[in-house]
Amino acid sequence: MPGQNIDTDKIKQAVTMMLEAIGENPEREGLVDTPARVARMYQEIFEGLRETPQDFLKVSFTEYHDELVLVKDIPLYSMCEHHLLPFYGKAHVAYIPRGGKVVGISKLARVTESFAHRPQLQERLTSQIADCINETLHPYGVAVVIQAEHMCMTMRGVRKPGALTVTSAVRGIFETSQASRAEVFSLING
Repeated sequence: MPGQNIDTDKIKQAVTMMLEAIGENPEREGLVDTPARVARMYQEIFEGLRETPQDFLKVSFTEYHDELVLVKDIPLYSMCEHHLLPFYGKAHVAYIPRGGKVVGISKLARVTESFAHRPQLQERLTSQIADCINETLHPYGVAVVIQAEHMCMTMRGVRKPGALTVTSAVRGIFETSQASRAEVFSLING
């Protein structure tokens, strides 16, 4: 829930137990500070759990631009909730403003980052970003595409480094108009 603090003491205990469970000595010189480091890291990489992404879209500007706004290649880092391993790549976020309501383009990156900084599934992440923008700004349409490499496929399991998973979520005019959808996807891929 937004605003909830992370219990760093529990994380330290859990990491110590994991190290013991794999047969390591948590008191070994190289590992003695690892539980505290992991706890600090988890505070950072899961900071999205303490944020409300919609808040980033509350400040808007009046600018009567009812054409496509696209922010491409937003670097994205998240943690897969199935294996607690990272996935990373790029997000492309587009919307068509309605009624003169536009937001600073950095806010689209902040919304993306806030949802990414939680235990995630790429499919859910893509939809959460699109739904947040759609429900907060009420634009004519929203399109989100994420291209990511999952470490659970790279370093374990099938071990296929370089394989990208691509997900998309479209709302509004991008759902109903083939021409609008084609335009945004050609700009993303171009």
